Amino acid sequence: MPHYQPLIATIVAGFVVAFVMGAIAIRLRVPPIAGYLLAGVIVGPFTPGFVADSGLANELAEIGVILLMFGVGLHFSLKDLLDVRKIAVPGAIAQIATATLLGMALAWTLGWDLAAGFVFGLALSVASTVVLLRALQARNLVETERGRIAVGWLIVEDLVMVLALVLLPVLAGIQKNPQGASFSAIALPFVGTLLKVGGFVAFMLLVGRRLIPAALHWVVHTGSRELFRLSVLAIAMGVAAGSAYVFDVSFALGAFFAGMILGETPLSRRATEETLPLRDAFAVLFFVSVGMLFDPRVLVEQPLPLIAGITIIVVGKSLAAFAIVRLFGHDNRTALTIAASLAQIGEFSFILATLGTGLGLLPDAARDLILAAAIFSIFLNPFLFSFILGKAGAAPDGSAAGTPPSADQRHVVLVGYGRVGKMLAAALRQRQEPLIVVENDAERVRDAERAGFEVVRGNAVERGTLEAAGMARATSLLIAIPEGFEGGVIAEKARQINATARLVVRAHSDGEVDYLAGLGVKDVVMGERELARCMLDRACGQA
Repeated sequence: MPHYQPLIATIVAGFVVAFVMGAIAIRLRVPPIAGYLLAGVIVGPFTPGFVADSGLANELAEIGVILLMFGVGLHFSLKDLLDVRKIAVPGAIAQIATATLLGMALAWTLGWDLAAGFVFGLALSVASTVVLLRALQARNLVETERGRIAVGWLIVEDLVMVLALVLLPVLAGIQKNPQGASFSAIALPFVGTLLKVGGFVAFMLLVGRRLIPAALHWVVHTGSRELFRLSVLAIAMGVAAGSAYVFDVSFALGAFFAGMILGETPLSRRATEETLPLRDAFAVLFFVSVGMLFDPRVLVEQPLPLIAGITIIVVGKSLAAFAIVRLFGHDNRTALTIAASLAQIGEFSFILATLGTGLGLLPDAARDLILAAAIFSIFLNPFLFSFILGKAGAAPDGSAAGTPPSADQRHVVLVGYGRVGKMLAAALRQRQEPLIVVENDAERVRDAERAGFEVVRGNAVERGTLEAAGMARATSLLIAIPEGFEGGVIAEKARQINATARLVVRAHSDGEVDYLAGLGVKDVVMGERELARCMLDRACGQA
C-alpha cells in the first residue's frame, strides 16, 4: 500500500501547518484565524513547496460548516428563530440588495455586462457561516439577542442564496437566448425551489421532530457512549446530506434544523460536548481551504478593483446592516454587532463565483477578485469585530457579563457550575459565604441565576472575566471545571490579580496534579483519589 494518499496528506498538511501558524499568531497576539488562512496559502497551489488537494480540502471544510451549524442549532430554538423574523427577513434582503447594487456599480466601471455585475454583487453580499459563528462564539454572543438576530439574518441569507443558485442557470439561458425568455422560465424554478424549502421545513417539523429525539433516546438507553457519539454525528451529517440531495437546500441549513430539533431535548448539552472537538478541527480546515484559493498575482494585476471589492464588503455591507438594524429600533450595540458579523464573505460566495464562471456569466477576473476579497475580509474580520465592539462599550473579548462586586466585599469566586460546582455552591450558601460564580455555558448560567447566585458569564481564562468577578478582593478561588490544565491557566491569571487568595483546583490525573503543583498551587483535589480514599474509609469502618 503506498504511503502517500491525497486525503491523508491534505488532512495532515492542513492540521500541522495550521497548528504552527495558529501558534505563531497567538504568540503575536493576532487572532488564530489569520494563522489558519496563512497556512492555507502556504500549502496552496500558488506558493512553492507541498501542494494539498484543494478539492479534498473544500469537501473536508464542508464537514466543518455542517458541524458548526448543527452546534448552533442545538442552542437555537424555533421560538428564537421566529422572534427575530421581523428584523432578520427584511434586514437580510435589504442588505443583500444594497451590496448587490454596489457590486454591480463596481462591475459597470470594470466594463462587465449586467449579468456579470449581478452575480458579482450577489457574491459580495452573503456572509460566511463559519466566520460569523466563530466570531459570535468567541465572544459568547450566540445566545444573546444580537447573536440570535445575526444567526437569523444568516439563515435568511442562506435561503436567498439557495434560490439564487437555482436561478443562475435560468439567467445564463436567457442571456444566451433572449428570445426564449418568458415568465414561466423564471417563475417555475423559483416556485419549485420555494416548494422544496417549504417541504423540507415541514418534514423536519412534522417527522424529524418526532423521529430524531426518539432515535437518540433509544441510543442513550443502550448505555454505549460510543454509539451515542456516532448517533449524534449520523444525525448531523445525515440530515445535512439528505436535505441537500432530496430538497436541494444547503448542507448548513439542513444541519441547523437538525440541531434545532435535537436542542429541544434534554440531551442537547451532551450532544454539544460530543461534537465539539470535531467541529473545531474541521472549522480549522475550512480556513485552510480558503487560504488555498488565494493567488497573490491578483495583488499586482487588479489592486484597485480588489480594494474597491474589500471596501464594499467591509464598509458598504456594514453601514447598510447598521442602518437597517437602527431603523428597526435596536440600539447601537446591537447594530454594531450585526454590522461587524456581516463584514466578510465566504463559502456561498465561492459557490456563486464557481457556478457563475462555469455558466459563462462571470469572467475569470471576477472570480479571482471574489476569492481574494474573501481572503482579506476574513483576515480583517476578527480585528474589525474587536474594534467595533470596543467602540460599542463591550470588553474586547466580550466575555464578562456581570456587575463587579462592591469594593469592600470579600467573597469566594467559583469557576464552573457543573455537577461539582453546584454542590460547592450549595455548601457555601449553607455556610453563608458570599459567592460569585463564573460560568461560560448559557444553560448553566441560567441554572445558577435561578438558584439565586450572582453570576459572571464568560471564560475564566480571560483576565477580564476574573476581574469582573472581583478576583482582586476574593478570599479564595475554587476551580471546579474538569480540565486540570485549563484550571492551571486560570490559577496563573488569578494569582496575577490577587496573590494572597487561596487557590483550590480540581484535577483528574497524576499528570494534572504534577502540572498544578509545578505552578505553585498547593491545594489540588484529584477526584478519583478522594473517591478511592472515601470508599476505603467506609469499607474499613464497616469492617
